[in-house]
Amino acid sequence: MPTLRSAALAGLLLAAATAPLAAQDRNAMREACGQDVARLCPGVKPGGGRIIACFKEKAAELSPGCRSALQQAQAQR
Repeated sequence: MPTLRSAALAGLLLAAATAPLAAQDRNAMREACGQDVARLCPGVKPGGGRIIACFKEKAAELSPGCRSALQQAQAQR
């Protein structure tokens, strides 16, 4: 279960990165990537594309579910 901190970070990431997506899609991304934010990007302040930049740096380490969710979001943009 994601912690409150990781859920908050994921929420901020998704709000910035996926603004055009429907709420249902944002919730799916939050579920898929929340633990990746906490695991791969601890201490990274959300906003300004910092979480996305962290994900790009650590793309090989993303969970399959998060990677898939990010790819789907990008395809829908």
